[in-house]
Amino acid sequence: MILLRLVNHNFKQSVSSAVVFVFCIISLFLSSGCAVIISSATSDMMEHLSDTILNNDDLSMVKTGAPAYLLMIDSLISKDPKNETLLFTASMLYTAYADLFVKDVGRSRKMAAKALNYANQAICLEKNNACMLKSETFKEFEKIMSTMEKKHVPALFALGNAWAGWIMANKNDFNAIADMSHIEMIMQRVIELDETYKDGAAYLYMGTLATLLPPALGGKPELGKHYFDSAIKLSRGKNLMAKVLYAKLYAKMVFDRKLHDQLLKDVIAADPYVPGYTLVNTRAQIQAKELIDDADDYF
Repeated sequence: MILLRLVNHNFKQSVSSAVVFVFCIISLFLSSGCAVIISSATSDMMEHLSDTILNNDDLSMVKTGAPAYLLMIDSLISKDPKNETLLFTASMLYTAYADLFVKDVGRSRKMAAKALNYANQAICLEKNNACMLKSETFKEFEKIMSTMEKKHVPALFALGNAWAGWIMANKNDFNAIADMSHIEMIMQRVIELDETYKDGAAYLYMGTLATLLPPALGGKPELGKHYFDSAIKLSRGKNLMAKVLYAKLYAKMVFDRKLHDQLLKDVIAADPYVPGYTLVNTRAQIQAKELIDDADDYF
């Protein structure tokens, strides 16, 4: 753990020069005409840069530095528009950045729309009949989902993730809210094909969808509880946001103060430095403390 903290500290000191270095390397590639090298090298670089961001515990630095990275990946996609890895990465990171840091409604909607567009492009490359999913009838959408295979799971998850972000950015639009059933079907299909993908992240979406509304309006809290338990089990507790959402959406809905507080105390006491989850876990601990502080007013 000390080593991870030192790595994060050193990264903070060198991030500016690293970004400049990356842009210089990309400029050299683009001017050299080595198209094959660009495709493989940039995909690998994007993967490592994404890991660096996800393993950072400084939310402020990520908020400040990530826009340059997003512009960079936009540029790379314009040069290589059929690179699925770049499209997946761009979609996931635009969605995550808008969700974590963007408060302005107009800007949030623009970023969510871009993320969804990238996800649509990615799944279209994977499957020709999936290029217009958002405009398909629900019956046709269901038919296309049934033809998805395990190899399509990354593109399918990226689409569900981006679509969910787009719905949240447009939550005052009833037409957008109506798309929630599509997200549910996408994530259900991901679970059917590979429930372990991204440590069971699809279950986290299913749990959220099941507990967004009270039972009187169609919510299914006990089903949501099952999904949250599955997400925690499959991630082996690494994703602290699962417990935060479990407490916030399920425990509060059923007025289970004991479960609510225990989940949040577990999050606060946990070590957030987990490969691939450090950034999310840092945010989860902040939210857990806020929910604990406000618990007396709610229960």
